[in-house]
Amino acid sequence: MQNKSAQLNTFGGVFTPSLLTILGVIMYLRFGWVVGNVGLIGTLIIVTLSTSITFLTALSIAAIATNAPVKSGGAYFMISRSLGIEIGGAIGIPLYLAQAFSVALYIIGFSESIVSIFPAVDIKIVGIITTIVLGTLSLFSTKAAIRAQYIILGVIALSLLSLVFGGPIENSQIEMWGVPSSEAVNFWKVFAVFFPAVTGIMAGVNMSGDLKDPSKSIPKGTFIAVGVGYVIYMTLPMILATRADAKTLVENPMIMQQIAFWGGAILLGIWGATLSSAVGSLMGAPRVLQALTNDKVIPRQFSFLGKGSGKEKIPRWATIFTIVLTLILVYLGNLNTIAPILTMFFLTTYGILNITAGIEKLVESPSFRPKFKVHWLFSLLGTIGCFAVMFLINPIATIIAIIFISIVYTWLRRRNLKATWGDVRSGMLLQIIRYALLRLEKEASPKSWR
Repeated sequence: MQNKSAQLNTFGGVFTPSLLTILGVIMYLRFGWVVGNVGLIGTLIIVTLSTSITFLTALSIAAIATNAPVKSGGAYFMISRSLGIEIGGAIGIPLYLAQAFSVALYIIGFSESIVSIFPAVDIKIVGIITTIVLGTLSLFSTKAAIRAQYIILGVIALSLLSLVFGGPIENSQIEMWGVPSSEAVNFWKVFAVFFPAVTGIMAGVNMSGDLKDPSKSIPKGTFIAVGVGYVIYMTLPMILATRADAKTLVENPMIMQQIAFWGGAILLGIWGATLSSAVGSLMGAPRVLQALTNDKVIPRQFSFLGKGSGKEKIPRWATIFTIVLTLILVYLGNLNTIAPILTMFFLTTYGILNITAGIEKLVESPSFRPKFKVHWLFSLLGTIGCFAVMFLINPIATIIAIIFISIVYTWLRRRNLKATWGDVRSGMLLQIIRYALLRLEKEASPKSWR
């Protein structure tokens, strides 16, 4: 179903923001560390396993997105229309916070790279100016922000080409199997560091309200982004492993700049990756907040956050709120303690999306008739993968995230929100009643009646 008021196509609205978030800071600053610790084969296993979880989630997203028209709110909209407004809200609020906090994380990363070149510059001033510029861009025109992402995509492509045509470090002893096991970091800890690199698929999903045809663009754009990202992440380890020794890969986070044909292109790529990720989250987060407000999940005192401006229905008030929140976080300047919890929120969203698609398919809900059909076992595998990775990354952060979501769910249940749409719970009840009636017909007995 097409949205006539929206203007974004598959490439600009889903593929570009998703791929730019996938090709982020971890690729530039931590991928060499990954290869150095676990070697070429270990890295290829980590990339394949990580991408498999993302791909399974993408399958679930495709099934939900092709079942019914997807409006603004992305993952929140999908979950709330399937599992109910309470579960949708319990996931939607942490999802918004995770994306809003992510904007600050990306901007702080960008600011740190600037300060490494110009030490005299105050990192907080750089961060505040960057936030205002990016916020203004996303505030007044989604189209302008998308065009900016095209430029950044070109910069990242240039940096990757520079890396391909580069050469090895002189007098470097190549070690394909990583540093000695006594010096290496545990495989699962390395996996935990890398995994957030492939969790960028929500950047495109959250633009659902701005797409011409969400049910077509979301599956297509997401799958292509995951595929392209996988090819790039499978190619880079081969380049890194054959151009530098394992110890250098582990100790030098700027190793790509050293082995590239033009090191400046890598620096531009780092800036492009941080800025594009910030722009993607800065466009997606307000749209989630707008949808939460319009569904009355957010208290009515903040109803102005749901208003949209112009034909594009740009959530200006929600964007301003997000910018202010980002400015506060950038000024504080230290988000290391909450970063693992934010990752948990994203993975929880992926896990719930998989649960949603799996339950809908398993109970054969009458309202669930997606054009893109996925067996419930794939969704179950995606769910298990998401929650297993959460515990591998940080068990304590996982528990904190689950407790927070449970508190939000309880709060929404006590408010007794009324939704105007049906959800999978009615389908489950229908299936139970249907099963009971069929059993009653088969086992009828005079003793059962008076």
